[in-house]
Amino acid sequence: MFDLSIFDISLLIACALMAGLVDSIIGGGGMIQVPALFAVLPGFPPATLLSVNKLASIVGTIGAAIQYSRANKSPWGLVIISSIFAFLASVAGAFLVTQLPTQWLRGALPFLLLALLIFNIKSNAGLIHAPKHQHHKQKAIASTGAGIIGFYDGFLGPGAGAFYKIFYTRILGFDFLRSAAPAKFLNIASNFGALCVFLYLGYFDWKLGILMAIANLLGGQIGTSIAIKHGNVFIRRGFFILVTILIVKTFYDAFLK
Repeated sequence: MFDLSIFDISLLIACALMAGLVDSIIGGGGMIQVPALFAVLPGFPPATLLSVNKLASIVGTIGAAIQYSRANKSPWGLVIISSIFAFLASVAGAFLVTQLPTQWLRGALPFLLLALLIFNIKSNAGLIHAPKHQHHKQKAIASTGAGIIGFYDGFLGPGAGAFYKIFYTRILGFDFLRSAAPAKFLNIASNFGALCVFLYLGYFDWKLGILMAIANLLGGQIGTSIAIKHGNVFIRRGFFILVTILIVKTFYDAFLK
């Protein structure tokens, strides 16, 4: 495992737990987990850090997806076909990120986070469940969107879970609770696609990945219970505060440090 202090390991575990909690409710846990990894481990290959994030996210998201699917019936046909597109597109995105210069990635991160924050704040969809499309058209739109977001998830990833949820609410017309399980399964598919590429190319650290995965799983279980029982207003506000802090932090690391 990377040469880390107890403080650094504790910080990464805390961020993974919070990422799992936030991701299980609104999506976008990678906004917390990825910047934390880049901040604690500067200079390491981004693909290695992204692969650790992927494993942690997969484990946490599986736990959340199971809970959501028990609470609400999922459109499995739609989920399966769009998950295949998300997986394949993520493989392409992950391969691309291993072939590009890495410094620009750190510089782009705060601006990407800011764009995602604004996009999430402006999203008011998902209060009423009213699917906008049916049958083949719904599957075609869902697969296209899953492919686009899946490619982004493999290439970088922060906010992909939020993108999947917002795609289901804004474009497909699902409400937040019914979009939760499909969005989670798509996120699992694209995370797994990227992780396969990183593992094949040797970009990974198992010990750190497993530690963060356990923390992410615990956070996901807590967050899912809160979402099902109490809704997401309180956590959503906390989510915006946390991302704002991370925007300042990553901007400082990239341009002022």
